[in-house]
Amino acid sequence: RQSRIQVSNSQEIPAEELARIFERFYRIPSSDPWKEGGTGLGLALVKQMVDQLRGSIEVSSAAGWATFTLHLPHLPQL
Repeated sequence: RQSRIQVSNSQEIPAEELARIFERFYRIPSSDPWKEGGTGLGLALVKQMVDQLRGSIEVSSAAGWATFTLHLPHLPQL
């Protein structure tokens, strides 16, 4: 059994960038580097934590939206 968490953001990610967004220090190139802040570590840290929990994360993007889906194993109650 798995639990699923889905989060959507109203900013589309270009298709050619989807494969790289979980890399450390990677930021999507834009014409104005000061418009969007960040170090490029946030999604890399999320991916690392999901991996440690033996889960998975995927992203899709279309029609002005990016959707992240996390699949986490269901842990028994202790």
